[in-house]
Amino acid sequence: MTPFRFAFRRTLQAGFTLIELMVVLVIIGVLAALIVPNVLDRADDARATAARTDVNNLMQALKLYRLDNQRYPTAEQGLQALVARPAAGPQPINWKPYLERLPNDPWGRPYQYLNPGVKGEIDVMSYGADGQPGGEGKNADVGSWQ
Repeated sequence: MTPFRFAFRRTLQAGFTLIELMVVLVIIGVLAALIVPNVLDRADDARATAARTDVNNLMQALKLYRLDNQRYPTAEQGLQALVARPAAGPQPINWKPYLERLPNDPWGRPYQYLNPGVKGEIDVMSYGADGQPGGEGKNADVGSWQ
């Protein structure tokens, strides 16, 4: 009976030393330092991709508008002409709703519309994460010319 008591007592005292815990924490810290920046960059890439998709959808709706009405909405009418019949400027001939609602860009701001455009006949764009024209990386403009 004595050996059993000794074995039982020894298993109750087993555990991790402070050194072992510190090694595990250092390993977790190193892994987090390597992985977290890569994951954060992916979120910015996903927003830029979503903005490109929205810009393409807006351009398709604008092309349909042009087919029905022989011209694009004026700069004053803006993208709102795709959702509601324009009240200002020349009235469209065969207007119908082209979109249910106007999306905001992935950073929460409205898309920009230029008629005449700077890079094409018309331009639809998002100014990126910073909301300012130009920029690089996540702050780069996403537009219909890309």
